[in-house]
Amino acid sequence: PVFVGGESGTGKELAARAIHYGGTRAKRPFIALNCAAIPDALLESELFGHVRGAFTGADRDRRGVLSRAHGGTLFLDEVGDMPPKMQVDLLRVLQDGKLRPVGAEEEEEVDVRIVSASNKVLKEQVARGEFREDLYYRLNVVELRLPPLRERHGDVPLLCDHFLERIAEQEGRPRKRISPEALAALANHPLPGNVRQLEHLLLNACVMTEDEILHPVFEM
Repeated sequence: PVFVGGESGTGKELAARAIHYGGTRAKRPFIALNCAAIPDALLESELFGHVRGAFTGADRDRRGVLSRAHGGTLFLDEVGDMPPKMQVDLLRVLQDGKLRPVGAEEEEEVDVRIVSASNKVLKEQVARGEFREDLYYRLNVVELRLPPLRERHGDVPLLCDHFLERIAEQEGRPRKRISPEALAALANHPLPGNVRQLEHLLLNACVMTEDEILHPVFEM
């Protein structure tokens, strides 16, 4: 299990995909789930699946992400937002290697590698009683920290080059270039939204100007 920490927009899911596709499970599924984006009432079914008739509206069996990731990797993004009950149930799956879909009578075995991430500091959540300590140690066997972009200004030119190439391919237009002044402005900007904000700024600049070269006039 690997835990990836870092601010929003630093590329935690990209790191999780690199871990998966660089390992022995690369040919098996990679499934991502954002724990903060799923309402508490639906998260149990999303994780463990359910059988037909388990609750109102369950008109068919549905496999959860743990089952779908069998043999591969499950990426749990924003795991610090997982409600307490789901923390207990996930811990049981990690300990026993078995899960029971909602409404099912039989358990099923699962073999899944967990890569989790959060923009919160899980140690502090553990200290406040917001996150289970035993689950924390299950998830945080190897910890990676992705530094914010303001701590790695040298990456900005490489990222700009990558995003401008990708934008040109997606838009079917000639690739734009960025002026030294604009590049310096980006490198010196704190970019609180990190890599995601940088990509947005470049996309916005490419859309809003017909010039071949981007100058430091776009809103940051």
